[in-house]
Amino acid sequence: MLNIETFKRPQVFMRIFGAAFSGALATLAFAPYSFWPAMLVSLVALLLLIHGQSPKRAGYIGFFWGLGQFGTGVGWVYVVIEKFGGLPTAIGLALIGLLVAYLALFPALFSYILRRVQLPLALSYLLLAPSLWLLVDWFRGWFLTGFPWLWPGYSQIEGPLASFAPMFGVQGITLALLIISGSIAITLINRKASALLPALVVGAVATGASFVPWVQETGESVDVAMVQGNVPQELKWLPSQRWPTLLAYQDMTRQNWDADIVIWPEAAIPALERDLPDFLARLDAAAINNDTALVTGVLDINSDGQAYNNVITLGDNGEGGYSYPSSQRYSKHHLLVFGEFVPFEDILRPLAPLFNLPMSSFSRGDYTQSNIDAKGYQLAPAICYEIAFSDQVRHSLTEESDFILTLSNDTWFGTSIGPHQHLEIARMRALENGKPVLRATNTGLTAAIGYKGDIIDQIPQFETVVLRTDVPTTAGQTPYTRFGDWPLYAWIVLSGLALVLLTRGQKSTVSTQSQQ
Repeated sequence: MLNIETFKRPQVFMRIFGAAFSGALATLAFAPYSFWPAMLVSLVALLLLIHGQSPKRAGYIGFFWGLGQFGTGVGWVYVVIEKFGGLPTAIGLALIGLLVAYLALFPALFSYILRRVQLPLALSYLLLAPSLWLLVDWFRGWFLTGFPWLWPGYSQIEGPLASFAPMFGVQGITLALLIISGSIAITLINRKASALLPALVVGAVATGASFVPWVQETGESVDVAMVQGNVPQELKWLPSQRWPTLLAYQDMTRQNWDADIVIWPEAAIPALERDLPDFLARLDAAAINNDTALVTGVLDINSDGQAYNNVITLGDNGEGGYSYPSSQRYSKHHLLVFGEFVPFEDILRPLAPLFNLPMSSFSRGDYTQSNIDAKGYQLAPAICYEIAFSDQVRHSLTEESDFILTLSNDTWFGTSIGPHQHLEIARMRALENGKPVLRATNTGLTAAIGYKGDIIDQIPQFETVVLRTDVPTTAGQTPYTRFGDWPLYAWIVLSGLALVLLTRGQKSTVSTQSQQ
């Protein structure tokens, strides 16, 4: 175990400092900065820093790299703790520090194992490292309900490696990044230009893939109006604000009834669905009279006392007039820890207001649910945080799906970089699946995203305004939509077999030479 005296050694200190700095540099690759080369520089730096180190010291280097990345990349979560947590500043900072330290354990684990498994440099950095990073990332995206935020692949939405997304998803881009980073690191260590060949091959494949039309444009576009209510979170659930909020949404919608689809954000209705059947029936009738569909987020509690975060459609939804409960609905499956459910709630809820936020005790909907109908178009919903789970979004899509729909409320995160990262993730879902994404939020960033991950149109944050735009539709499915991560699983298996065969051959050669 490293002691404090070890950290005082100049060489060790410089590696630790370099690790934290290069980890922080990775944040510049993500939105809103979007300087995608920064991720390559950061990953190459990590591989160079752990080269030749003991497994334990490599683990420490990876940990400080993680502190740099997640400290700068997800530190914005503190906004929620500060504004809504009801905790002293010191405790709030301690909690965000624990979150960052927890996330830093994953690059630490990667670095430790990479040095623990003794392999020749080329095999270690070109075969083991890419597969190991994928496994560690997947584990982070699953463990304790998962936190797949800041996967390296997201940082390349504006870069040349983005063309891998329709084939292999965001983690296919991550794989490409690790191969290129490994190739560059080997070149710098051994000073042999031939080691750049794998990076050049990956770059050539990415260039070629960018010209492949995985899906086809239908030539049809849909007129969409997304209402950004801009309701402050601290006022949203006050009883006195219920009708002013509803009337404000209604007024903005009245001016856009000629759209094909009108969309309100997550939990736009500040009441339970069961408490407002008359209001919803009138809204439904107005949508029908105007030959349009209205999609909105609304919370509800069923007869068994289970609370759900829902999306429902009114008006032209293929079902006729509205009656409670709406038959066209989607219930959020992937709940946010502490925000929508509290583990060990009997213990934690009494401790602090942070564990007792409004509406923090939801039940899960099914993992895969039917698309919802809006004027004949099929929408695959993902509420807020769910858009970060690529496999769940992929499973929601069918050959008939026209759009990915994501309703969100990023008001919690204020003016931080969090909402920009959230939008970037939504753009990746569009690119992966070749489907436009309709993203309606309470305070922004509300946006219409094209099937190539490009922003068709968006409106500024913290403005009460409607985004009105035409969104082209597509037909067909990308390889990623069809096969998901199975090609990456195959890569891991095949690279593992290759490592076994290659190292076995080397061991046999060494054994023969020793006998001679």
